[in-house]
Amino acid sequence: MAIRVCVAGSTGWTGSAVVRAVLASDKFELVGALARRSAGQDAGAAVGLPAAGVTIAATLEEALQTLPDVLIDYTRADSVKERTLAALDRGVRVVVGTSGMTAADYVEIERAAMARRLGVIAAGNFSITAALAKHCALLAARCLPSWEIIDYAQADKPDAPSGTTRELAEALGAVRQNEIVWPVEKTLGPREARGAQVAGAQVHSIRLPGYVLAFETLFGLPDERLVIRHEAGSGAEPYVAGTLLAAGRVMSVNGLVRGLDTLLFGPEPAGS
Repeated sequence: MAIRVCVAGSTGWTGSAVVRAVLASDKFELVGALARRSAGQDAGAAVGLPAAGVTIAATLEEALQTLPDVLIDYTRADSVKERTLAALDRGVRVVVGTSGMTAADYVEIERAAMARRLGVIAAGNFSITAALAKHCALLAARCLPSWEIIDYAQADKPDAPSGTTRELAEALGAVRQNEIVWPVEKTLGPREARGAQVAGAQVHSIRLPGYVLAFETLFGLPDERLVIRHEAGSGAEPYVAGTLLAAGRVMSVNGLVRGLDTLLFGPEPAGS
């Protein structure tokens, strides 16, 4: 049987691409959609396709009345945790593509998922190539003691650092402790010039017109450097395949899986 899917943020940049892919798939069935500004419209027509027979809801409660198996969330950072917990309360598994949540938020979500024996798969970036870049950075961290992260995005991206780089920094910190030669608190000048510290890594967020999405993990040893960089284009298609992969896999997950790389390769062992 097809997996019944509800998409939150169904008319957004990534959400609309996910809706189109779900409607074209024989593995998934679109049974619900959530987008407050487009409430009342047909979900297919709202993304430029023929009518799908699914009316976009204004509230999560209304959207979940169709009894989906999985909620795919591409909405806002300030509401995604509440929506994820509410979906779990109703027995619905969740795939979170919305960025901006903290490690503490995910602890709460994992606790709720385990208590209900349901799955949540969350990733700051569902691009397959971004997952490979993160996986390679985690492998490098097992051998190299020091790193910093640069996070690039368009001028109006509200969250900083991005969910991708926050997730990356936290995963690197779980591999080993980052070695910062000169303590940030002893910086001669504004400490902010050294970036924000996330899980022991200095993260620098660039927000300028002309940039799309990219991130770099920079490793350094005396007289040599390693840079692992991922660049995204201007479209949302790179995130669709990973999202649907997660929507299929979450049916057999109990608890929380963070990161598409974890889903693809398994958890990175801690320690160097």
